[in-house]
Amino acid sequence: MTNLNRKKRMRNMLLVIVLVYILLVLRIAFIQFIQGDELQTMAYVQQTLDRTINPNRGTIYDRNGDVLAKSASVETVTVNPTNIVGENKEKVAKALSEIFELDYEKVLKKVKRKTSIETIVKKVEKEKTDELRKWMKDTGIVYGINIDEDTKRYYPYGTLASHIIGFTGSDNQGLDGIEAKYDTILSGQKGKIMRKTDASGSVIGAGEEEYLPAIDGDSVVLSIDTNIQSIATKYLEEACIDNECEEGGVCIIMEPDTGNILAMATYPEYNLNDPFTVMDTELANNWNTLSQADKNNNLQKMWRNKAIVDTYEPGSTFKLITTSAALEEGIVKETDKVGEFSCTGAIEIAGTRIKCWRYYRPHGAQSLRNALMNSCNPVFIGLGQKLGVKTYYEYLRKFGLLDKTGIDLPGEANSIFFKEEKVGPVELATISFGQRFEITPIQLVSAVASIANGGKLVTPRFVTAVIDSETGERKEIEPQIKANTITEETASKVRDMMGSVVAEGTGKNAKVEGYTIGGKTGTSEDGVNTNKYITSFMGLSPTDDPELVILVVLYNPSGEGGHQGGAVAAPTAGNILSEVLPYMEVKKIEENS
Repeated sequence: MTNLNRKKRMRNMLLVIVLVYILLVLRIAFIQFIQGDELQTMAYVQQTLDRTINPNRGTIYDRNGDVLAKSASVETVTVNPTNIVGENKEKVAKALSEIFELDYEKVLKKVKRKTSIETIVKKVEKEKTDELRKWMKDTGIVYGINIDEDTKRYYPYGTLASHIIGFTGSDNQGLDGIEAKYDTILSGQKGKIMRKTDASGSVIGAGEEEYLPAIDGDSVVLSIDTNIQSIATKYLEEACIDNECEEGGVCIIMEPDTGNILAMATYPEYNLNDPFTVMDTELANNWNTLSQADKNNNLQKMWRNKAIVDTYEPGSTFKLITTSAALEEGIVKETDKVGEFSCTGAIEIAGTRIKCWRYYRPHGAQSLRNALMNSCNPVFIGLGQKLGVKTYYEYLRKFGLLDKTGIDLPGEANSIFFKEEKVGPVELATISFGQRFEITPIQLVSAVASIANGGKLVTPRFVTAVIDSETGERKEIEPQIKANTITEETASKVRDMMGSVVAEGTGKNAKVEGYTIGGKTGTSEDGVNTNKYITSFMGLSPTDDPELVILVVLYNPSGEGGHQGGAVAAPTAGNILSEVLPYMEVKKIEENS
């Protein structure tokens, strides 16, 4: 080999070595500066065994401090399979399966896996885990078995206010109601128990643990009163059963000045401590024959809060809005001028004949008060015509009926109205007496509350305060006034006429001895030509300075009592108010005089 060839080979080898060196330097730089953080995190995960500690979820209180939802202390059992020696695996699996009543083969499979951690059982009572502790002490088998603190949600009242409170999942996350809406406040922050491990998952060294405590969630105070909620629930259930209401019913009671919901009952309710078990006996008996999709649909139906999620035609209760707008605009000045209106049994609008409900015996000459007491459709159609589409829709906006109320529960629906530009004479006529559009019960309650409080549209709400879990400090949440609807003078006139509806008109079955109650009944068809009806009563008390508004809605009553609001919904409201008003210490008539 010549010197020239030897030099050439040496130069090539040197070049290769330099190239490899450069590539190694680049690779090291890439790993250090580009992948450094990621690899460090991966190493930490691989070398650290973390077990989470669930915080205590914040408590939910009613306005009086009664506990509606709280976290009870339970424990979770996990195993580190790599830390359980082979000869003990079957013993551990047998003990775990017997103590916690689990399938032995499934437990054994978990114990034999080559993983760092496996969950055996979650949220068990301490009595059970104490049995495991005793077994571990007696056998001396302690490594690889972990018993950690955990929490379980508990609802002391079971079914009461279920559609308000909602429930949590197995991971303590809120899934519905207040639990879901205020999940970030209630949930707190998880803690950790950490151990150093090698690549196989075995504990390094003495196996000392680093403990990072959980931070408990804050608590919330609701506006509801469990006593008022219980009263509303009791009479709503009676009404739905007695009147054979196929789709159940709703009752809402609200403070008009603050928007605080005192009660919101939806029938049927469900058990918050067992929310995935249906309450309907017939459905429960056939549960295993249903497809998963049907099961999910039935559970969703059971959980639905019809007061805020479902829309309906309000019927004649909506005449309160037409009356308020007409008085505010000066279309009607005197409420007691008999002869200002006349009912002939029907009225023709754009070639369409629209009947009064009592077309067979017309109401004749009436005042506005008479028309509201008699719930006479032609009078309100006439008022709607005089207001006109543009002005009428301005009042729909003022009363918050074209938008969601903003109530602090998930899933609120919005109303369904004709677009303003598509409203003709017939559409305006039907809207004026409460048909051919849909709103939610809470939208109507919110609108009528502004009549009760003198013209302020207030956001309905449940949470009135938050209590800090660490300091105990209570932070009050102020009510929200969104807009002005009508003047106090107009509101006073409407309330006075509502009093006549209950004293002498269609709402007389809502009377309560010793109290002034104002109201308006409503009946509407549930769909077109379905022969199913929705019956309702919208009320307030006392009429001069209301302390509450109440709405009762019954869906598809088919019992002997019929389907008219005055015959079915009004008595239910009267029964509820007969207990709620004394409980609230509302002064009786003789005490006011």
